[in-house]
Amino acid sequence: MGIVNVTPDSFSDGGRFLDRAAALSHARKLIADGADILDIGGESTRPGAAPVSEAEELARTIPLIEAVRADSKIAISIDTMKPAVARAAVQAGATMWNDVSALGWSPDSPSVAADLGCEVVLMHMRGEPRTMQADPHYDDVVREVGDALLDRADAAMAAGVARERIWLDPGIGFGKTMAHNLTLLRHLDRLTTLGFPILYGASRKSTIARIDPTATRAEDRLGGSIAFALAAARAGAAMVRVHDVRETRQALAVQAAIGAAA
Repeated sequence: MGIVNVTPDSFSDGGRFLDRAAALSHARKLIADGADILDIGGESTRPGAAPVSEAEELARTIPLIEAVRADSKIAISIDTMKPAVARAAVQAGATMWNDVSALGWSPDSPSVAADLGCEVVLMHMRGEPRTMQADPHYDDVVREVGDALLDRADAAMAAGVARERIWLDPGIGFGKTMAHNLTLLRHLDRLTTLGFPILYGASRKSTIARIDPTATRAEDRLGGSIAFALAAARAGAAMVRVHDVRETRQALAVQAAIGAAA
């Protein structure tokens, strides 16, 4: 899954692709680099991020989705918490709703997801973007994240979302410390047994800088991002969400070749 942030304030590439032509050019590059799906978002969910109005989010994302769809048959995901944005995105050609609130932002979200009939990613987040990193605490982070995700999956299915359309995402960096993030990866196999495919995203996140303090800029975290992606794939993640598609695909291909040779 290749990331296209149409935002001025995303932690990694905020402002780089706010211009529509730049965003479309970046989407085309990710497709050429081998992305299986594009994840297009118009609202930053980095720690401390301010909310964006529905109208602004629609203006940022829908024209880009329409342009990509006119250009390519690639699968498209809309990264949004708002059901109205998800609905407009699917009407414009998106095939997946990637929701960091796990369909919890609005009481209407589960029923809208059922009505749309698209694939849905339910991500775990403790709190909300502005406050989620304010001293997060867990007694057993793997169990608690897994239980919370299953609760949201049950809510989605109760509203009519088909089980086979649901993905789970442990939400690396969303209301979690570095230790929590590493523990979730170390025991990701426990989440893969929950019965849903796992989407894993740690690309360029600040956990890498906490391991390597020299990686102060997001663009300096490619090595750590690939290490996380490889470990997640080995643990059974069905998809990795990344900024650097070509490099990650190459690393995954080499890892697979090594495993096949064994």
